[in-house]
Amino acid sequence: QVQLVESGGGLVQPGGSLRLSCAASGFALDDYAIGWFRQAPGKKREGVLCISSSDRTTYYTDSVKGRFTISRDNAKNTVYLQMNSVKPEDTAVYYCAAYGGSRCLSAVGSWGQGTQVTVSS
Repeated sequence: QVQLVESGGGLVQPGGSLRLSCAASGFALDDYAIGWFRQAPGKKREGVLCISSSDRTTYYTDSVKGRFTISRDNAKNTVYLQMNSVKPEDTAVYYCAAYGGSRCLSAVGSWGQGTQVTVSS
């Protein structure tokens, strides 16, 4: 059974850092593109960034460029979202998703349950 489990969310002060993890089970994560999405209160879910199976990063949101990075550890079947210099507007539920193929242009196939990130002083 394909499963994605996010962890690492919580409360962080503006300007701080947080690393989210997305642990996959039921499939080999390194064969697929994996993306991070987020949904703020009252807003639609938006794509943040994606990493292809060849480790190419695609940013969907300009506001996180230079602050967020995505990486994968295939041995642990886990993808990470490193969030630096966080801002209050980064507050959202963050979801990881496995695409149906190796590229970030593929359709999303599976979603995690989400992890809450709150940026506040």
